[in-house]
Amino acid sequence: MEELYQALGIQKEVYGFGQQFEEKLKPRFAELDKTAEYNQLKVIKAMQAHRVSAECFMGTTGYGYNDLGRDTLEEVYAACFHGEAALVRPQITCGTHALALALMSNLRPGDELLSPAGKPYDTLEEVIGIRPSKGSLAEYGVTYRQVDLLPDGSFDYGAIAASITEKTKLVAIQRSKGYQTRPTFSVAQIGELISFVKKIKPSLICMVDNCYGEFVEREEPLEAGSDMIVGSLIKNPGGGLAPIGGYIAGKKECIENAAYRLTSPGLGKEVGASLGVTQSLYQGLFLAPTVVAAALKSAIFAANIYESLGFPVIPDGSESRHDIIQAVTLNSPEALIAFCQGIQAAAPVDSHVTPEPWDMPGYDDKVIMAAGAFIQGSSIELSADGPLRPPYAAYFQGGLTWPHGKLGILMSLQKLYEAGLVNL
Repeated sequence: MEELYQALGIQKEVYGFGQQFEEKLKPRFAELDKTAEYNQLKVIKAMQAHRVSAECFMGTTGYGYNDLGRDTLEEVYAACFHGEAALVRPQITCGTHALALALMSNLRPGDELLSPAGKPYDTLEEVIGIRPSKGSLAEYGVTYRQVDLLPDGSFDYGAIAASITEKTKLVAIQRSKGYQTRPTFSVAQIGELISFVKKIKPSLICMVDNCYGEFVEREEPLEAGSDMIVGSLIKNPGGGLAPIGGYIAGKKECIENAAYRLTSPGLGKEVGASLGVTQSLYQGLFLAPTVVAAALKSAIFAANIYESLGFPVIPDGSESRHDIIQAVTLNSPEALIAFCQGIQAAAPVDSHVTPEPWDMPGYDDKVIMAAGAFIQGSSIELSADGPLRPPYAAYFQGGLTWPHGKLGILMSLQKLYEAGLVNL
């Protein structure tokens, strides 16, 4: 085994350093497998309850009327996530599109959007209008207010209560950290926040950006009182097989609003051809619980290795996990670039490519991204990225299998070791 790692470019010192952590983590990995088993059974139960059949895999074209596979898949998603309805479509191009769709379909001119977890993920800044952009919510007369988190990363309940006014219509809760070095929120924490704001104003719509969080825990935010959850199919729920798509699940009225915004008033969910991708969406969802477990093992392995070398990591090596993202604060642009280049070098696709920072659409800073993926941009596959700004944190996620995740982390360490940026 060690010889094969060496043939892939991992020096003996790096391999040996990693092995000591893998042995220590085996009991924790066994717990992750139990959660994966629970969620796997949950998915199978939903598929059986809604009578998924071979006929569901037949795609449609044109208008997509009477698409059995599309409609059944949406019922399966609603059942898995405990929602009244779901919108699961290849026409939703990415997670940002899904979030924009959920917001723009459920907010009207004069309404106010509240973010109780501080500034949202970078790509939503233009959707909201924090950074001016054509077609933003701000251009349509939707105002925005945010409440920053307390220094310990918890919700500032006093400031949140003071920010809810008669104009406040929708509360957007970002579960994962995005490009921030703050803790990810658990489903329980999200549930406490939702209960708090709904006691103040029961009519509030609570939307959770569920990206990177699906199947990490046994419960999902809809079970904690959320009205909508939103995510991308090229993250957790697509299981590495979905080639495109996004989903919104939750209250029937919210989902209908989103469907009419996605297509057209009067058409809603009735149109939208599946174009032959339906089987991949079903099979990806089926595999998602075990794929997410592999990604979590990779993240925990990374946290333990880099924490031992003195790098700040969020979550730390022993904390409970609520998403698949591992933040590693590398403190210099050189270290961030080396880390990402190591992840790229471990990829099965485009391992010969050297990632460099670039001006990526939707971001305010240069971003470096490493992703040798079968599906372009799929961040349930082994990937890492980060903005070129202090504190130069890398955000590592994915790994369709644990062995590949392990190789990726060891290769990132190898690149830092070769550059003299770490001592083992």
